[in-house]
This record gives sequence, C-alpha cells and structure tokens, in this order.
Amino acid sequence: MSGRGAVAFAVGLLAFLAAGLWLGGHPNSLPEPLREIFVTETGGLSAEAAEVLEDNYYRPVGHEQLSNASLQGMVRDLRRRNKEDHYTEYFSPEALEAFNQGIEGRFSGIGVTINPVRQGMEVEKVLPHSPAEEAGIEAGDLIVSVEGKSIAGQNPTEVGNRIRGPEGTQVTIGVRDSKTGKVRQMTLTRAEVTLPNVSSHVEAVKGKKLGYIRMLQFSDGAHDQIANAVRKVQREGAEGIVIDLRENPGGLLQEAVLSASVFLPEGEVVVSTKSRTQGDNVYKTEGGNLPRRPLVVLIDRNTASAAEILAAALADDGGAGVVGTRSYGKGLFQEEHNLSNGGAIKLSVGEFFTPEGINLAQSHGVHPDVKAVDNPATKVDEAKQRALGVLAGQIGS
Repeated sequence: MSGRGAVAFAVGLLAFLAAGLWLGGHPNSLPEPLREIFVTETGGLSAEAAEVLEDNYYRPVGHEQLSNASLQGMVRDLRRRNKEDHYTEYFSPEALEAFNQGIEGRFSGIGVTINPVRQGMEVEKVLPHSPAEEAGIEAGDLIVSVEGKSIAGQNPTEVGNRIRGPEGTQVTIGVRDSKTGKVRQMTLTRAEVTLPNVSSHVEAVKGKKLGYIRMLQFSDGAHDQIANAVRKVQREGAEGIVIDLRENPGGLLQEAVLSASVFLPEGEVVVSTKSRTQGDNVYKTEGGNLPRRPLVVLIDRNTASAAEILAAALADDGGAGVVGTRSYGKGLFQEEHNLSNGGAIKLSVGEFFTPEGINLAQSHGVHPDVKAVDNPATKVDEAKQRALGVLAGQIGS
C-alpha cells in the first residue's frame, strides 16, 4: 500500500496496552477520573434522566442507545478538560470487536482499502482471497452506497463500520466500475480477512542492493513479521534497509519493543513511561537481534504512537537516519478497561518518553534528518526514493 492516505477498513486508532477493569468490585478501585464521574449522585441523576427519556420522549428510545450516549459524553468531557488527550474514548461492544480485530491484524468484512472521494469511497487495494476479489471488484472502482444508501461525503471509518460485520453475514454495496462507469448492486458474504501488515522487496539504487520494508501497524505478532522481512531482504543481498512507517498509527507497546529488539542489542532503552496509577517503567530490548545493517526510517505526519517509539529508538540507539516529515507527536499511552455491557473505555493513563527522555507531544513528534514529501499527483513515491538515496549514500560513504 502506498503512503497516500489509504484507510483500511480494519484500521482505527490503536491502544498500546490492554488490561481488564472489573466493575463489580468496590467503586474506589476505579481510576480516579472515572470514579469522579461514576461515584457521585450524578450517576443516580443520569439514571433518572435516562428513565425520563425512555418513558416520555416522543419517539422510542432504547436503553442501550442512552447508555452508549452517556458513556460517550463522559469521555468527551474528560478530553475537553484535558486538551492534550485526544485518545480517551468509549467503545460500544460492536466497536470494541472491530478494534480488537484490528489489534490482531484481522477483520471480518469484504477485504478492500479505500480512499474517500466526493462521490463515495474509491477502492485503492483489493486484498487477496477476499470476498471483494471473488466478486470482481478492482482497484479504482468506486463504492457509492451501502445497503441502498449513498455514502457520498461520509467519514471512511463510519463507512467501514457499516461494511464490516460478523463472518458469514451479507452486505449489499453499490460499486461503480472504473472502466464502464456503470453502478452494480453487489451482495457479498463477509469473511475473515488477514491484513498484509508487512511487505518487503529489494531495489538496486546507485549500484547498491537496498531492502525496503513497509509496516502498516503494530498488531499482535508484528515483530515476527518484520524479523522475517529483514531475513528475506538480507538473503536477497540487501546491504541496508529502509523501514517505512508512514501512515502507521501504532498499536501494541510490546510489539514496538520487540520490533526494536530485531535491530538493536539487548538492554537498549526503547521507551520509558510515567503514570500516576501505573508508576514509572523502562522498556528495553530483549535480544535476538539480527546482523546489523545501515538503517533509514521513513516517517510522515501520520506516523504515531508505537511507530514513533520504534523510529525514535532506532535513531537514538541505532544511529538510523530519519527521512520524511515530522511524525504525529503522541505522548500519552492508553489502557483498555472492559465494561459490564461488553464495551470498553480506552483510557489515557500515562506519558511515554524516547530513549533520550523526550515526550513526543511536547516536541511535536520525531523530526527527520532529511525532509522528504511524497507528491500524490505523481506516480513516483518521491519520499521513498529520497530515503533509498540517503541509504545508498550512507553505504557508499
């Protein structure tokens, strides 16, 4: 997948850590921000208001609908009062399932990645062995409706949520053929699709064989995938490697640490964290690193969280060159706390710091050594070519 803003149906904002929260215990066991909300007479007032709405509103209102809205309102208020926190959010049971599937690098849907355009969602890539491929959908086709309703101008994440669903269920989409311009109503049976999280190949640049590895997110098992990709390009003669982390929203903290361990010696600091409730922790590489090769990391404005952690660790500890534009600048980490309704709250619980002790929110992200921007109007990926050129120059010198 190119670094041009494609949105995969399976990808959303990802948390670093996962932990259970048992709501059946004493209310004092809740994190303080939530305790302030739940353990007051306001909780009784919310229940009273919900009952009034259910009984008296001029249209039927479901209890679950009101409950979800109330929880969403709570986390929105926390974010409003803490301007640096854009990440605390409530997941309904359905949204949590999609979130966890993304963490695991799988999802149930039709198997396409999309770009939002004025008329709907343009198909950028069709995943192999997916319902979309079997139905004959191709890159460049345009999804214009879902279940008979136009999706023009809608948020791609919301559209993805409507297309996703349990394996074996059906969804009807309107698809405009890129060649004929005709719209077909297609009913597809959803299936579990595995995302191709890591891709790699070798290119010849200035007489040097260079490995190129693209990583889309830090889902479960990502470190094994990147280690296999490194071995592959090294077998093919790569003298150095470009790690492309553009559009990578992050993911699991442990996967970032283990991925750094592929490249760095044991005992190197990858990231440190500070938390009022979790204490202070330092995460170090665990060994098992592969033979050293010159490295360049390619980043952009959408390189975030765990991806920023890896980029900073490779630069600070391994001397990797950084090419691209500054990264997102996420300085908080989250935990997932399960709720009794089957949903969860993803709650910001602390700050994290690079090996040099820098909080990326305060520094406005990882800053490149060499600035490079891809021009989406051209077929050439200029930023990638710049990164490969910088790496070839390192090897030549």
